[in-house]
Amino acid sequence: MAPCAPGGGSGRPAAAQVKPLAKSTGAAARRRVHKTRAWAAPQVERTAQVLQDSVAPKVSALLSSAAQRLEPAKPRRRPWRKLAGIAVFTAAAAAAAALVLNRRKPEVTTSAAEADADELTPAAGLRDGQARTSTGADGTGRVRTS
Repeated sequence: MAPCAPGGGSGRPAAAQVKPLAKSTGAAARRRVHKTRAWAAPQVERTAQVLQDSVAPKVSALLSSAAQRLEPAKPRRRPWRKLAGIAVFTAAAAAAAALVLNRRKPEVTTSAAEADADELTPAAGLRDGQARTSTGADGTGRVRTS
């Protein structure tokens, strides 16, 4: 024979007795989960802050040093390139200076005798019928400025 369920009788009355107990146990479990979560959230937050302040800088430094070790060596710059650049720049500047000097009109240097002859030419070129129209000219053909 099979043993009887507590409360005597069939299975239905036992389920009716367990149902309110299960509801109250479920509500108590929900309350306990809520309290546990309310307690755990600040604990996890503090742990995260401690890890961020203490462990994160160490991890960051570790990653930074690993990145420096992984980076290949930079190729050395050859000094002859710099010297060649300076030489090209100097040659270009010299060529530009020579071009500017060659484009200027050549100055004619005259001797003292030729200068005297040039000064007399305007006065000698005047004919008897021509009058001087410049108001500031003296006898040598020069114009006075004051």
